[in-house]
Amino acid sequence: MAEVDIAPTLGSELKVRPSPPKPGGVTRLARAALTHVLQDGFKPANVWVANGIAWLDDIQSFYRERSAIEKEYSAKLNALAKKYFEKKTRKSASLSVGDTPTMTPGSLESASLTTWTTHLTTLEKRADEHERYGNDLIGKVAEPLKHMSLRFEELRKRHAEYAERLEKERDASYADLRKMKGKYDAACQEVESKRKKTESSFDKSKAQSSFQQQILEMNNVKNTYLISINVTNKQKEKYYYEYLPEVMNSLQDLSEFRTFKLNGLWTLAAKLEATMLQNSAEQVNHLSQEITRNQPHLDSMMYIRHNMGGFQEPPDKVFEPSPVWHDEAVMMVDEAAKVYLRNLLNKSKSQLGELRREADKKRREVEALKRAKQKVRDGTEQKDETMMVSQILSLQEDLHQVDRKRLMAEVETSTITSAVGDVTLGAKNHNFKSQTFKIPTNCDLCGERIWGLSAKGFDCRDCGYTCHSKCEMKVPAECPGEQSKEERKKLKHERQAAANAVLKPSGTPEHVAELPALSRSDTMTSARSGYAASSQRSMSGPMSPAEETPPEIPSSTRPTSISAPTAARKNRVIAPPPAAYISELPGSAPNGSSQASEQKAKMLYSFDAGAPGELSVPEGRDLVVLEPDTGSGWVKVRAGYKEGLVPASYLEILPSTAPAPTSAPAAAAIAPQHTGQSTYSNSGSSIGTAAAAGGKKKGPAVAPRRGAKKLRYVEAMYDYTAQSDAEHSMTEGERFVLIKEDPGDGWAEVEKGGVTKSVPASYVQVV
Repeated sequence: MAEVDIAPTLGSELKVRPSPPKPGGVTRLARAALTHVLQDGFKPANVWVANGIAWLDDIQSFYRERSAIEKEYSAKLNALAKKYFEKKTRKSASLSVGDTPTMTPGSLESASLTTWTTHLTTLEKRADEHERYGNDLIGKVAEPLKHMSLRFEELRKRHAEYAERLEKERDASYADLRKMKGKYDAACQEVESKRKKTESSFDKSKAQSSFQQQILEMNNVKNTYLISINVTNKQKEKYYYEYLPEVMNSLQDLSEFRTFKLNGLWTLAAKLEATMLQNSAEQVNHLSQEITRNQPHLDSMMYIRHNMGGFQEPPDKVFEPSPVWHDEAVMMVDEAAKVYLRNLLNKSKSQLGELRREADKKRREVEALKRAKQKVRDGTEQKDETMMVSQILSLQEDLHQVDRKRLMAEVETSTITSAVGDVTLGAKNHNFKSQTFKIPTNCDLCGERIWGLSAKGFDCRDCGYTCHSKCEMKVPAECPGEQSKEERKKLKHERQAAANAVLKPSGTPEHVAELPALSRSDTMTSARSGYAASSQRSMSGPMSPAEETPPEIPSSTRPTSISAPTAARKNRVIAPPPAAYISELPGSAPNGSSQASEQKAKMLYSFDAGAPGELSVPEGRDLVVLEPDTGSGWVKVRAGYKEGLVPASYLEILPSTAPAPTSAPAAAAIAPQHTGQSTYSNSGSSIGTAAAAGGKKKGPAVAPRRGAKKLRYVEAMYDYTAQSDAEHSMTEGERFVLIKEDPGDGWAEVEKGGVTKSVPASYVQVV
């Protein structure tokens, strides 16, 4: 960088001369100030100097704020030290020797607490240093800056006033010169006027004399004007080359003096801060030395010394008999107990080997991490020790869980083996897989539904054995191996029959309370509530072959009631249906004599109307056919005085023979000779017997009534394989006509190719 041999000034000219080259360095180029650049620049220079002096106020404000921060910091450090001194005093005993020491520690503190005391004391000393530094900033830096700024501003104003007087003097000389120039111009004008008068005057001699006198006067004025010009130029020269440069040089000296004083105060402030930091560093170094004396084992030694005492291991747990069932601590080894023990032993043995290997693996991982942590503590490796401790703890937790399971499996295996031997030899265990049954399924062990809150269970991959989670350990190890679909259905039927054999004779499970008696009106509306026998198949999902297909019953012996016949039930004498002896409509002949030529029919299944124009009819009701099926799958009938449509597949057309007239008493007498089934029976036991026989019969699929309402379609979202003849198989994207939405049992009725069947409602979506 170029340098200047002579420091430039605001008001002086500098001669340009090259600087001699430095030995072994680069030639320095002299930099000179431009001539007359600043000779007329007092006002901007004055503003520049004023800005520099005003800046002193900002600097002293900075040090005042810095002092306030240091004092505030000092106060906070003192408050912090005081707060934790008080906390240490309250916790000193418990941190040193624990809450319940066997030996009173007296006034001793642990090594860590002593080091902590040194830390807090160091904090107080550092607070004092910051307090002292803050006071010095005010007294030795900020206040001198304030006084210096006031004095410099006063001197700057005096320079400005002096420069203003010099400028006024310069302007006054310019004004006098302009006045003299005006006098000279007036004298010249007067000479010209005298000349013109001389030419036109009659007295030529007198005019000529006046003209000559005016010329002399003009010459004197001219000389005076020329003298004024020289005087003004000389004053201008003195102003620009002497008076003004002196003022500007003095102003420059004032600015440079400000910088000199400011540097001194800055140096003082830096020394004050360095002193404060040096003292703080000495205190922190002392603290560091005290920390190194705090060996980690010292606290443990003090705690152990003051808490040594006797220890007695708790006694082992023993068998405690129930106060209401006195028994002995001997394992039960009957056949039912052996089934449970065999399953438990098989599960424990199958897990034991894997648990041992996994426990050994995790134990090795923990040991490896502990060795790595020791290397980090010794300083031979650079890793985050806290993270490693977290990893070790996590691995130890995993090891504990695995080792706990291993220990449990070992104890279970040894305990069962010592009691009954290795009963797993030769066992044919089921290949169970955990399953969540979205479609209700029966448990093959207890016969109850695996549905609702107990929907989780197990399914054997080989033979299809299904059971609750609670029943898994009670299932005998008698798996026949992999079975075909038909064999699975047969096994399902046999297992369900065996499970139902343990139920009550009425068909009600032992855990179910007796149901209240249901009237005929109850059974008519029960289909809507989801408990009707007509909904039995759709609610139970895939069922056994016995449940999938209703038994074929000849029409002559088909039951006309929802009650199933039982051998032990005694027939009751009741009145026949009103249709047998009361006229159906007002004015008609009694006993049906006027309907001898009408076509009769009987309802094989109960039907609930689902749309306007349809007629709700119970099972077994006699009907009169008004309009036969024309291919739509619907028949218009009359039941009593009501008319409407019913599905043709729900009807049995009776032969067109006129029934013999029968009086009411005769009908009452014939009733006991009936098959034992009452069409209008209110007996509550009919519900139980119907449930035992497979539930109320479900009618066949109902054909959609074309034109009755706009058809709605559903689309299969997943593939589905039908589990019975009453279900449709589906492929993803396949469309069906929606006949009936899901009533709450998880199934929907759809039609395809003129055939209506059920599909899982969760597998389709309306489109």
